[in-house]
Amino acid sequence: MEKTRKINRIIIYYKKYGFRYVARFCIEKVLKLEEKRYHKLYRKTLLSEEDVKKQKKEYFAYMPKFSIVVPLYRTPETYLRNMVESVCQQTYQNWELCLSDGSGINSSLKKILNEIVQQEKRIKVIENPCQLHISENTNKALTLCTGDYVVFMDHDDLLARDALYQCAKVVNRDPEIKIIYTDEDKVSMDGKKHFQPCFKPDFNKDLLNSTNYFGHLVVVDKGIVDQVGDFRPEYDGAQDYDFVLRCTEITEKVYHIPKILYHWRMHRGSTADNPESKMYAFEAGANAIRAHYERIGIKNAKVRQTKCLGIYRTRYVLQEKPKVTIIIPNKDHVDDLKKCLFSIECCRYSNYEIIIIENSSKDEKTFAFYENIQKKNKSVRILYWDGEFNYSAINNYGVKYANGEYILFLNNDTVMINRECIEELVGFCMRNDVGAVGARLYFDDDSIQHAGVVVGLGGIAGHIFLNTPKDQVGYFGRIITQQNYSAVTAACIMVKKKVFEKIGGFDTQFKVAFNDVDLCLRIREKGYLIVYNPYAELYHYESNTRGKEDTPDKIERLNKESIVFRKRWGKLLEKGDPYYNRNLSIERMDCRFK
Repeated sequence: MEKTRKINRIIIYYKKYGFRYVARFCIEKVLKLEEKRYHKLYRKTLLSEEDVKKQKKEYFAYMPKFSIVVPLYRTPETYLRNMVESVCQQTYQNWELCLSDGSGINSSLKKILNEIVQQEKRIKVIENPCQLHISENTNKALTLCTGDYVVFMDHDDLLARDALYQCAKVVNRDPEIKIIYTDEDKVSMDGKKHFQPCFKPDFNKDLLNSTNYFGHLVVVDKGIVDQVGDFRPEYDGAQDYDFVLRCTEITEKVYHIPKILYHWRMHRGSTADNPESKMYAFEAGANAIRAHYERIGIKNAKVRQTKCLGIYRTRYVLQEKPKVTIIIPNKDHVDDLKKCLFSIECCRYSNYEIIIIENSSKDEKTFAFYENIQKKNKSVRILYWDGEFNYSAINNYGVKYANGEYILFLNNDTVMINRECIEELVGFCMRNDVGAVGARLYFDDDSIQHAGVVVGLGGIAGHIFLNTPKDQVGYFGRIITQQNYSAVTAACIMVKKKVFEKIGGFDTQFKVAFNDVDLCLRIREKGYLIVYNPYAELYHYESNTRGKEDTPDKIERLNKESIVFRKRWGKLLEKGDPYYNRNLSIERMDCRFK
C-alpha cells in the first residue's frame, strides 16, 4: 500500500513538473537513503570505551613514532580545535603533531596555538613571518618532524580514534611497509554527519596514474620522505599528488588499510564539495602525472583531464606499431562476423593480421564468405578446428599460427566503436610491466557489459558496473578511469604473446567459463599488471553466437568449471579481490557498501 502511494506521488509530480524534476527528486531520495545507510554503518565502526582502553594498553614490539604534519592557514578556531582534539584522542600514544602557521605576521591563530602547545607537549608549532602557499607551509612543518613515519593531514579534517593504532599494527606485521593509506569519508561542517564513504582498492598503479585515489590518510616512512624531498610549489593544489607519485617511484611497499580512518570536512570552496572552485589544482594534477612519466622514462604519454575533474586519461603516442594478431573464433553468424571485421578495418591501426578459427559451421554461406574474404583481404587467414567447442583450446590453437608480438582475442559478436580502439590497447600492452589489457564493452542498449572483472563478485567472478547506463561514470568515476583489475573479459583482451606462451596459454579445463579470469590471474602471478582501458570501446552482442547457459549439459559443465576455479583460486576468493574492497558488496555490481 505504501509502495503504491509513493508511485502515485511520483506520477503526480511528473504530470505537474516534468521528467527533470522527478529525476532530481528520485536522485535526492536515493542519496538520502544512502546517507542513512552509511550513518548506521559508521556508528557500528565507532570504538567502544572498552576498545579504547584495550588499544591504549596494547604494547607493540615496535612502537614507531608518528609525526603528523599539518599546514595551517587562517583555520577557523572550531575546526582547528576539532582537528587537534582528534589527534590528542588517538588510542596510540607515540605521536607528535607538527603545525606550521602560514597565515602571516598578524595571524589570528597565534593565541590559540600558544594555548594548545601549553596543554600538550607533543604538539610543535612553527610561526612564519609571512603568508605561505601550501607546499612551502607543508615543508616548514616537515622540518619539525622527528618521527619514524610522517602522517599528512589537512588543517580542518579529523582522524578516527584508532587511525594511528591501525597504522602501528600494519608496520608491526610487516616492517618493510613504507607507505600506508586508508579509506575515508566526508564530514559535514558541523562534524555531525558522515557521508560519501570512499572504499579504495589495494595499491593500484594505473589508478594512481589516473587520479590521486590515495587521498587521506597517507603515512610515509621518514626515510622515503627524506629521499623524495620537499613538496614542490609548482604543483600547488596537487602537491600531495606529486608527492605520492614520487614516493611510489622509490618503493612499491604500499599497504592499504580497508577502514575509514579519516574524515574529510566538506565546505564551500573546498574541492571536496565544489571542484570547480580550484581549476588550477586539476591542471597541477595533470602536470604531476606528466612529470611522473618523464621521471620513470615514459616519453610518449599524453595526459589530459576527463569529464570528471580530478580523473585523468593517459594516451600513449605510438613511436612504433608492432604487429597484432587478432584471433576470432567463429561458427556461422556471418552477419555478426562481417560487422566485427568491418569495424577493425575502420581502425587507424593497420599493422595487424586476422585469424578466424572456423568451428563446426554448417551454413554454406559461411564457407563462401571465408573464401571471398581471403581473396579480398590478404591479412585474413582461416584456420579450421575440428574438435568439440572449447574456447580455451580453440584460441590456443590460433596462437600457434600467430605472427604478431601481441595477441588480440576478440569475440565475433563485437564491434569496435572508436577508430583508436586497437591503439588504445597496444599503448598500454607495450609497457614492460603490463601483461594484458581489456576494454570497455557495451550491450546493444548502451549499458555496460564490461568495465573490469572482480574476483568473488556474484560468487566466482563478475563484471563490475554490469548494466550501468553508458553515460554514467560509476563509483568515484571508476567506469571511465584507466586502472588495474584482477581480470578483464576475453571478449576483447590484448595479451603479450611472450607472456601468453610463458604461462601456457588458456587452461583447457575451462571450456567456456572463467578461462579469461584464470588466464589473467596466472599472468598476475608472473608479476604483470592487467589494465582496464575504458577508452578502447566496443559493442558486444553477448550470447548472440553461443547462446545462454540454460540447458542441463551447460549447467553441469559450468558447475564443473566452477569447482576447478574454486580449487585453484580458493585463497583469493576467501581473502577478497585486492582491486576491490571488503567493505563493498559482492552481491551487487554497483560498488554499494555492505
